[in-house]
Amino acid sequence: MTFLLAAAMPAGAQPAAAVEQRATLCSAADAPAGPRLAITITNARNAMGEVVVTLYGADPRAFLEQRIALAEVPIQGNAAQVCFALSTPGDYAVSVFHDENNDHILNRTLLGLPEEGFGFSNDAPVRLGPPSFRAARVAVPPSGGGIAIRLRYF
Repeated sequence: MTFLLAAAMPAGAQPAAAVEQRATLCSAADAPAGPRLAITITNARNAMGEVVVTLYGADPRAFLEQRIALAEVPIQGNAAQVCFALSTPGDYAVSVFHDENNDHILNRTLLGLPEEGFGFSNDAPVRLGPPSFRAARVAVPPSGGGIAIRLRYF
């Protein structure tokens, strides 16, 4: 079936799943002209450090392994904001953590639990490990959109 679809496509065209997803900060000079994804992070327990925001593309196997964009943003009050310019609409997922000590690592307790605040798009539940891509997936339409992520602390 894939062969038939590929054979029916114009030369040089790629199936939708093969479209490369790229992203930069909205303020970047080389920002793609595609949709924008505005992210608001709430519930920071203090304004120390910064929030590290990681954007992942549509490949569920690459979730939490291969990012397409990363931003480190300051906290104002108990919130932070960032905007990513996307190359194409589609499915994305976001993870965040509150890097209170600015060491660029999600610090963990002796039990392996996060010592700093963390969160995922869709407020995806965390049980015995990180959520699945499906639970954190956000569909970004051509017009763009916005999401809110609540930091959680153990």
